[in-house]
Amino acid sequence: MKKLFALLFFIPILAQSQKLLGGKNIVKMSMSSLALNNYHFTYERHIYKNLSFSLSYRTMPKGAIPYQSEIQNQINSNEINFSNFAIGNSAITPELRIYLSMSKMKGFYFAPYARFANFDVSVPIKYTSNGTVPPASIDAIMDGKIKSTSAGLMIGYQFQLFKKLALDFQIIGGHYGNSKGDLVFSAPLNTFEQQALRDNLNSLDVSPFKFTSNVNASGAQINVDGPWAGIRAINLGLGFRF
Repeated sequence: MKKLFALLFFIPILAQSQKLLGGKNIVKMSMSSLALNNYHFTYERHIYKNLSFSLSYRTMPKGAIPYQSEIQNQINSNEINFSNFAIGNSAITPELRIYLSMSKMKGFYFAPYARFANFDVSVPIKYTSNGTVPPASIDAIMDGKIKSTSAGLMIGYQFQLFKKLALDFQIIGGHYGNSKGDLVFSAPLNTFEQQALRDNLNSLDVSPFKFTSNVNASGAQINVDGPWAGIRAINLGLGFRF
């Protein structure tokens, strides 16, 4: 009799729980990345038991590089004018989420993923021009795109807040892959300016990337390729479930 009473008592609770957790789709927006002028949207779809598929799109308008002082210390080059360095980016990230709680898009998860990113960069390389008296240091703005393809793993926890709201707490993740890009500067250069720019480009140390450059009377070109690594740090995404 007690077991029957307990069953009758918990049936409405279980039914309500399933109702709260219903819905196979969640559309999310990252709240943390907004501080960096980064707009990040995610669509997640339940596919089977504790598995879901997620697809996200991230974009950041071109502007001054974030964490400029840290990047400047890492590269440690006097030939780059970091105050005029500009970068923008976009990325598409498909991932498979595996929820350890065996729940439908709720609880702890780990997620293997791939990331396809494009970076729109403007790198100002200093060189000496003898077109003024006395000769002045000016910037050769190397414009172009760098594309990267990488794979990684992320862990996190997704909360069900209300019937239609979810909170995605991405704890930590990392990815590794390769990258390739071309940067171009177009301007007439005399022999003196060509040599000055060539010397500064040759002095750049961008290890572990492979770096080649070409300078002529109409400007300069940089070709770069090498490994690519990134970290997905703590992030909060607020989602609508339907």
